[in-house]
Amino acid sequence: MSERRQVLLRIDPAVHDALVRWADDELRSVNAQVEMLLRRALTDAGRMPKQVAPIPPRGRPRTRDGGSPPSAP
Repeated sequence: MSERRQVLLRIDPAVHDALVRWADDELRSVNAQVEMLLRRALTDAGRMPKQVAPIPPRGRPRTRDGGSPPSAP
């Protein structure tokens, strides 16, 4: 998997506040919400590259044996 890139995004504070509320409603970070919206726009425009990696699943990674993750000490 390739390294994820960082991007500085300058947006209107009201737009940022709306993104924060929307991301909170969907239990995502603002970063994940922006990426989801950009991917949707690229797909709708027919511009999504074929080799793009899927968005990593949300939540804590599963353990190898399929059981519960170890509890904290």
